[in-house]
Amino acid sequence: MTRAYLGVDIGTSSSKGVLVDEAGRILDTVVLAHEVRRPHPGHVEMDGQVWWREFVKIAEELLDRMRVDIIAVGVSGMGPCVLVTDVRDEPLRPAMLYGVDMRATEQIRRMTERFGDEQLLAQCGSVLTTQAVGPKLAWLADNEPELVARARRLYMPASWIVRRLTGEYVLDRHSASQCTPLFDRGALDWERAWASEIAPWLELPRLAWPEEIVGTTREHVAGIPAGTPVVAGTIDAWTESLSVGAHRPGDLMLMYGTTMFLIASARHRMSSPSMWGTVGVREGTWNLAGGLAASGAITAWIAELCGVDFTTLADEADASAPGARGLLMLPYFAGERTPIMDPDARGLLVGLTLEHTRGDLYRAALEATALAVRHNLEAMAHAGVEISRVAAVGGGTKARAWTQTVSDVTGLEQELRAVTVGASYGAAHLAALAVDPLADIDAWNPVAKRITPSAHLAEFFDARYRLYRDIYESSAEVMHALAAEQYSTVRQ
Repeated sequence: MTRAYLGVDIGTSSSKGVLVDEAGRILDTVVLAHEVRRPHPGHVEMDGQVWWREFVKIAEELLDRMRVDIIAVGVSGMGPCVLVTDVRDEPLRPAMLYGVDMRATEQIRRMTERFGDEQLLAQCGSVLTTQAVGPKLAWLADNEPELVARARRLYMPASWIVRRLTGEYVLDRHSASQCTPLFDRGALDWERAWASEIAPWLELPRLAWPEEIVGTTREHVAGIPAGTPVVAGTIDAWTESLSVGAHRPGDLMLMYGTTMFLIASARHRMSSPSMWGTVGVREGTWNLAGGLAASGAITAWIAELCGVDFTTLADEADASAPGARGLLMLPYFAGERTPIMDPDARGLLVGLTLEHTRGDLYRAALEATALAVRHNLEAMAHAGVEISRVAAVGGGTKARAWTQTVSDVTGLEQELRAVTVGASYGAAHLAALAVDPLADIDAWNPVAKRITPSAHLAEFFDARYRLYRDIYESSAEVMHALAAEQYSTVRQ
């Protein structure tokens, strides 16, 4: 019987599963689409029970269709998320998602005053932003005290699935390093004094490395035999990085998805007040990371608004031209994460005329995300990051116009690997590393093509980038006023 690894990822817009043989070949895949909830502006949630149901359904479908001997299970998921449960591990409310959930602005302000940016950077590697877990725990205490009175544990998608499979309450060290300010990045352990101050009710999980086997399946479930090894797993962007070998010093991963994510790797700790300094997926590595609040979500919005499919929009964008015939978009449709860290930023489209088409609008959206990537890269460079190789991954890499636009705007060549399934494939590789430390992702997933920048567009996009930066600075006050109006409308 064929031996295989099972990798499952719980993402923002879908859950994906993959069976991979010992040589890294994909045997089968399953994708289940889902939606997040946005009950109020700045609130982005998901029912944590869906994470487990979709894991089970994916595993059942894969193992019903193909008889294999499962060697180990790898898991990953969006994050850092905040799913709180009671002592019986019953979820008490929908999970608050990662930095796209921007509800805890007041708690961020208050906690920053308490600890100070310099101390937070030194101890945690990041200042407090909407990405941080600590302020969201404080938001719960401030707004749902009756729930907190019953709360005991904290989960993210990967750790929740591990709990249901193995009974182990464990969190990987990378995910823990995004639980700012509850984790000490230098000590690679919980900052227990701060954790007790912020969430005294919280039973802190045991820590492990993402590729570490933390338990075995307690029973036969979804076709997976009892006693199957399960690794700790981690946050999806980092398993995406692993899936394309972009976890070594000098590497940069660009993840094209509902949101855009960037991860730079090094052998030393890196910090920036406008980025996220984290522990790497593999022991001895460190990351500086950034992320857009919306990227693919904007193009999906345009497709839905116009009532056309992506292929049609892509063809029409090709018929436009670099610069979208004089359109410039700011992609802050869901606020923005790095590097401006502004949850009250808003989307903006400048230069519209009656002659513009939906193809121009679509091209402007692609260029907006590319300009935002360039802004993040500039912040990384200021923090001393050196990039020698760029690997692109994620569903958005199938959109040729998108990857080419990012290379044109940033001036960087990008590698595309043979497999771009992403996080679920990376989760399977984590499972492989757990049983075979010599499992080589370069052998599993070689480079298939390279996207090179169009040299003749460099000067044009240099000028466009200056406009992009200037527009936010000049319009931020208006954006914030409109955001306040939106919040007040919802409260009425």
